[in-house]
Amino acid sequence: MLLTRIKGPRDLDRLSQEELDQLAAEIRSFLVDAVSKTGGHLGPNLGVVELTIALHRVFDSPRDKVLFDTGHQAYVHKLLTGRQDFEGLRSKGGLSGYPSRAESDHDVIENSHASTVLGWADGIAKANEVLGREDHHVAAVIGDGALTGGMAWEALNNIAAAKDRPLVIVVNDNERSYGPTIGGLANHLATLRTTDGYERFLARGKEILERTPVVGKPLFETLHGAKKGLKDFIAPQGMFEDLGLKYIGPIDGHDIEALESALQRAKRFSGPVIVHCLTQKGRGYEPAVQDEADRFHAVGVIHPDTGLPVSTDAASWTSVFADEMVKLGKERKDIVAITAAMLQPVGLKKFADAYPDRIFDVGIAEQHGATSAAGLATGGAHPVFAVYATFLNRAFDQVLMDVALHKCGVTFVLDRAGVTGTDGASHNGMWDMSILQVVPGLRLAAPRDAEQLRAQLNEAVLVKDAPTVVRFSKGVVGPAVPAVGRIGGMDVLRAPAAEVTRPDVLLVSVGALAPMCLEIADLLDKQGISCTVVDPRWVKPVDEALPPLADRHRVVVTVEDNGRAGGVGSAVAQALRDAGVDVPLRDFGIPQRFLDHATRKEVMAEIGLTAPDIARQVTGLVAKLDGRYDSEPAAAVD
Repeated sequence: MLLTRIKGPRDLDRLSQEELDQLAAEIRSFLVDAVSKTGGHLGPNLGVVELTIALHRVFDSPRDKVLFDTGHQAYVHKLLTGRQDFEGLRSKGGLSGYPSRAESDHDVIENSHASTVLGWADGIAKANEVLGREDHHVAAVIGDGALTGGMAWEALNNIAAAKDRPLVIVVNDNERSYGPTIGGLANHLATLRTTDGYERFLARGKEILERTPVVGKPLFETLHGAKKGLKDFIAPQGMFEDLGLKYIGPIDGHDIEALESALQRAKRFSGPVIVHCLTQKGRGYEPAVQDEADRFHAVGVIHPDTGLPVSTDAASWTSVFADEMVKLGKERKDIVAITAAMLQPVGLKKFADAYPDRIFDVGIAEQHGATSAAGLATGGAHPVFAVYATFLNRAFDQVLMDVALHKCGVTFVLDRAGVTGTDGASHNGMWDMSILQVVPGLRLAAPRDAEQLRAQLNEAVLVKDAPTVVRFSKGVVGPAVPAVGRIGGMDVLRAPAAEVTRPDVLLVSVGALAPMCLEIADLLDKQGISCTVVDPRWVKPVDEALPPLADRHRVVVTVEDNGRAGGVGSAVAQALRDAGVDVPLRDFGIPQRFLDHATRKEVMAEIGLTAPDIARQVTGLVAKLDGRYDSEPAAAVD
């Protein structure tokens, strides 16, 4: 196989055109075989095989910087830079599903959030200029979906201002991010794709001029580089050139020879150039091409021949939300839904099918989505903005200053909250309950099971004068966790024996960690430690009944699937101080560091967020209060 002979990008230089085509076919077979066993981003990588080969033949990585936005399309890049062991893809100790500096010097940025690559490219190109590195080049690959993000256009505005600073921008135009790309930009790119008058005009001109002796070829080159006026007359790609960006394309993104020619021209140019490449997401794998939803953007373990899942999971948190949204839409005509280019992943496809006039896909533009939601609320609708927890970080200012300041009734639904695992540091939803604590008036719910998700979503959309947030985990929703009582707005999940006048531990369980907290209580009970377990349901604001309840216990313990800094534990501690309740509090959560990719279970074990680890430390804390030191407390979870 040719692929096994590729140890680095320069090994591509000696391959013939026929061998390059063979290599592309081998890469596609490899990806289908490998990713079907591990799961991962399949469709995007099948679409960029020839483009990645051409990039590495034209640019000299790592001296030249080849950047990807987003990094989920970098599998082919990994293969061409010597990383062909995909058995542990996205698993602990295996390859990351995104570019990783720890893996290779060829990986410059680990940007698995979209629309950022042009900012990176602008900065690196500026550094090359400042430091006099004239022989260094920058090539940034950005999808048409990522171009819907505002950051991309902020960067383009700056890039275009330096007309003599070399930078190659490759637009990987497959008409999709997860699903089909929407909006004005998508319409413009569609015009560029379908306007073949210019290319036909050039082809006819070339045919005539090449028959003209002496001056024919020079005249054709002049024609091919003609001023924008002529080109605009035939093909409306002026949007880019009006910004001051040289435009090349559209180019067949699966024609290596054409791609190399275009990239070489762009590389030689002394200023910023856009190379517009047309690719097909999922190319070469029929099940992906036939998947209209997202062309196998991301898959679990599948049968490689059919593309069907190997196993069918039980109901997921996302599916419970999806069904409840359809029900809410039927009951209330003012309910509308917003997605940031992730209709299917966040569970809004069913709502969109049922109520197509009440769904708004804003593209990869979380900031705009949040402010648009404020406008919808001001206009009398109740928007539900469903987004991955990690992506809401990007819209914090809008949540604070547009939604909360204006007391707008907007519900944010945060999917994949807490430790997500295999997608690594950028996708763990471990920041939301910390950053949202500072937003005045905001109310935040963390449901523990499917029943509570349905109930708290219904409660959230009743709020008209403040933002509400409902957050839940990735994956399968666990069994129902029934309440045995109610104190204030909190559910009591476990109460100590009636004869216990002052229980040892008040255990505050947050969201989906309720089963683990009940397991902790069982382990404590075996040590003779009495425990009350409560689920606040709404973790912001802290329930008024919590401080008096805490005062009737010896120790308070909080357990949350969120960063410890500024999280629910911190909020509870502040509430106790404000109420004058002087009870020791210990908070357990995610350490404030970027976590490597692994399964959720492996990550939780690594950070000590398991029932035995927590029970051991709480036992030691109670022993210390009793003056007993026979049970040495374990190291703290930092």
